[in-house]
Amino acid sequence: MSRSSSTTVSSVTPPFRIIVLIGLMGAGKTTLGRQLAQHYGLPFIDTDTEIEKACRQTIPEIFANHGEAHFRAGEHRVIRRLLNGGPCILATGGGAWMHPQTRALIHKRTDICTIWLHVPMPVLLGRLLGNRGSRPLLAQGDPAATLHRLATERYPRYAEADIIINCGDESVEQGARNITETLEKTVLPHHVPVALAGHSYEVLIGSDLLKDAGLRVKPHLPNGQAIILTDEAVAALHLKTLEDSLRQADIRFHSITVPAGEGSKSLSRFGEVMENILAHGIERGTTIIALGGGVIGDLAGFVAATALRGVPFIQIPTTLLAQVDSSVGGKTGINAKAGKNLIGAFWQPRLVLADTAALGTLPRRQLVAGYAEIVKSGLIADAALFAWCEANGKAVLDGDASALGEAVRQACTFKAGVVQKDEREQASSGGRALLNLGHTFAHAFEAEFHYDGRLLHGEAVSIGLHMALALSVKMGLAPAEDLTRLDAHLHALGMPATVADLPHMLSTETLLAHMGRDKKLRDGRITFVLLKGIGKAFTCRDVSMDDVRALLLVEGFAP
Repeated sequence: MSRSSSTTVSSVTPPFRIIVLIGLMGAGKTTLGRQLAQHYGLPFIDTDTEIEKACRQTIPEIFANHGEAHFRAGEHRVIRRLLNGGPCILATGGGAWMHPQTRALIHKRTDICTIWLHVPMPVLLGRLLGNRGSRPLLAQGDPAATLHRLATERYPRYAEADIIINCGDESVEQGARNITETLEKTVLPHHVPVALAGHSYEVLIGSDLLKDAGLRVKPHLPNGQAIILTDEAVAALHLKTLEDSLRQADIRFHSITVPAGEGSKSLSRFGEVMENILAHGIERGTTIIALGGGVIGDLAGFVAATALRGVPFIQIPTTLLAQVDSSVGGKTGINAKAGKNLIGAFWQPRLVLADTAALGTLPRRQLVAGYAEIVKSGLIADAALFAWCEANGKAVLDGDASALGEAVRQACTFKAGVVQKDEREQASSGGRALLNLGHTFAHAFEAEFHYDGRLLHGEAVSIGLHMALALSVKMGLAPAEDLTRLDAHLHALGMPATVADLPHMLSTETLLAHMGRDKKLRDGRITFVLLKGIGKAFTCRDVSMDDVRALLLVEGFAP
């Protein structure tokens, strides 16, 4: 990064209280940090300088005398203290962001923005080769090999930064201008961790994530190669943006497009996609990227779970339903003639990128379909979330960006909590099975309409939620006023809730037959998810099918 003449001190109000710069050594954190501090009229603080003051030793001396672990612990304490201080521009050491408590601390704060200064490796090497003595990690061995190793280790965490800025040999002023222009239009993304016993990943929720998706996914690609699976409708809207970002990140990729709709979740389509991928010559390090809604996520996930006995998988959901539900938790699958999702596997993604800007291309019907899953989350075990829906549901369905982002965050946080406790739906009661609230009815409705688009999954779930609570009231488990409250909310937003909202009349006996083929069947008995009230769901295997039949008839279904 070349230097030019200094600029006049500005009194521009910073968009965040603290701006934290992260990146490898030589990325320009100190140089750009000082320029940003001058622009915003804030103090500039370099964590390495603060550590040296506190220890009265240089960084190389601390490494030599105490080791890297001792240094990292002290570095975290210094950063924690600085974050509790006044507004500033904070430049951190290259390894500071690797400390999990540091990341967690910053992710919780809405007044702090993190920026990853991403610099091409040749540029970094050019900057560092003449100054190895002050860099303990470069003091010995091949500096190029060391930098590549550090990049491999650190980039997956750097990619969790709120903003990614590509830096090169531009002037300091131009580099700082790129940052300030980006900061002015930045809304902090939400970070939702999913911590499982054998595998953890992050759900990143924010606007315009597709534009720098390449740098965010690259650390999760073992061999730098990806297969994008999408559908024709999504491809027309978003595929070029994703492909451009992968090219900019030097990622090799091959794109496969399938027809839009539930029909692509079939054995025949699965076979075609698999043959295409294998003919392309994938390796076990090749990553499948799902770009689309729930159909694409389920299909791509099942392909990833079975190709070469399992390859890495990344979700980039573009519908509200997929962002709040199907992209999180690792359930993948395709449909069979006997029913929905009867062929599948649990296969967790390495990353979920939920770009809320993509939701702006959705018709209201698609937003309604996704919103039903958010309402479901509140009904299951979060009465506060249901109340939030009552207050903010209209804004969500009107496409308000802030409301959409918060809705996705709350729903993903809720689902992540459930999945972490019961990853493979093995709990004897409750657990992940609770996420099926309304689905026994919904899947029966969908099967009768042959998944042909007349009834979307989320629309079926919306009616299924009403049916599940109505059954709970009929059985004397839940208060009738809670059903009245749910129906009032659904009707106020124009969401489907009753038999009158279906495309045409359905037969009670036919629906019961579909329920009898549900994949949640155990020993010939259907497991229902019922409610004792809003936020109080539980599983029950003692439901009389006579009660279900009577409810369907009372609700207006044909005999």
